[in-house]
Amino acid sequence: MQPMEARAAPAKIESMSMNATARRIGDTLTHEVDVNGRHTIVTDEPESLGGADFGPAPHELLAATLASCVATMIAMYARNRGWDIGETSVSVNYDPDSTPRQLTIDIDLPTELSAEQRRRLERVAQTCPVRRALEAGFAYDEHISSPSSDDGHHQLSVEAAA
Repeated sequence: MQPMEARAAPAKIESMSMNATARRIGDTLTHEVDVNGRHTIVTDEPESLGGADFGPAPHELLAATLASCVATMIAMYARNRGWDIGETSVSVNYDPDSTPRQLTIDIDLPTELSAEQRRRLERVAQTCPVRRALEAGFAYDEHISSPSSDDGHHQLSVEAAA
C-alpha cells in the first residue's frame, strides 16, 4: 500500500438532470439513442424477437449501466489513491423475471490488494450513483404527444410512481 498524499479537493460536480432521446431507424426495432447531446448508442432487439441485433436490447442496458458505474467508481477511487487495480472487472446479472427484480454484482479485484483496500473498494462500489438511484426508486412523469390540427401537438400526461 502506498503512503497517502495530501490531495486537493475535487471540483464540485453540479447536480444536473440527464437526458436521453431514442429515435427509431426506419421500419425497424433499431433505435439511435442520443445521450445528453454528447454520445449516441444503438439499441435493437435480437433476431428472435424481430430485430437485427445491431446493439443491445434496451433492457440489457440496465445491467451494463450498473456494471460500468460500479467499475468506474472503483477505478476512480483506486486511481486517486495510487492503487494498482489492473484489469478489475465488474459483472452484473439482471433477472427481469423475479419479483422484486434481482441484480447480482460480482467484482473481480486483484489478489495483491490488502484486506483493507478490498473492504474500502467494496464500500465505494455501494456508492455508485446508478445503484443508489435503483435503490431509491423512481417517480414517472410521462407525456405522450402526437400531431393534431389545433396547435400542432396533442399531449396526454400520465404520472405514475414506482
